[in-house]
Amino acid sequence: MVLLLASVTFAQQPPRDAMAKALEQQRATAAQQRQAVMKQAESMGVRLTPMAADSTLTAAPPTASPPAGSVPATSPTATDSGCEPMAEQAAAALIESTAKAQNLQPQLLRAMIEQESGFRPCAISPKGAKGLMQLMPDTAQDLGVTDPFDPQQNVDAGARYIRQLMTKYDGDVKRALGAYNAGPTTVDQAGGIPDIAETRQYVDAIMKKVEAVKPVSK
Repeated sequence: MVLLLASVTFAQQPPRDAMAKALEQQRATAAQQRQAVMKQAESMGVRLTPMAADSTLTAAPPTASPPAGSVPATSPTATDSGCEPMAEQAAAALIESTAKAQNLQPQLLRAMIEQESGFRPCAISPKGAKGLMQLMPDTAQDLGVTDPFDPQQNVDAGARYIRQLMTKYDGDVKRALGAYNAGPTTVDQAGGIPDIAETRQYVDAIMKKVEAVKPVSK
């Protein structure tokens, strides 16, 4: 009944008001991302002017080609209207430092971010997951995140969470990824990766990206 009333209210909203509201939301999203980029730059010892931050927001995303047969880089549930990907240089530095801190493979963290948000710091899914690693509000709160749109906070929390899951599942990366996507309870009840199309596609896509990055032989 609540959903029906909400739908009726939205339908009766004048087109001009709806457009104004949409534009206001886009401006707010762009402002959030600009602040996130400037925070990230400052954390690396670089100070950006607002103009430079805007330029960074429009920089090209990572250019690595996805493996054949993989799903799109952005999660099918993530929305990114008015939200541009991080610049490659900033993303690479953030991934490298965070992966090292959590003893994770950088390519795993990169593949997860690419799959979750397409490197868009202000991405929000219809379910309410936010930021680069699409943290749900409860998970973000449990991990001490105060600003899910801040790239450093978001990636640090996401990396700590996947590390916790890998420890829980004795280093089983696939099962940990399944839990990251569908939740540990669902994975535990299934006794492995649950038979959920989205989750299986998610795990397969990330593993293909990781396996595509072969270590250099010495």
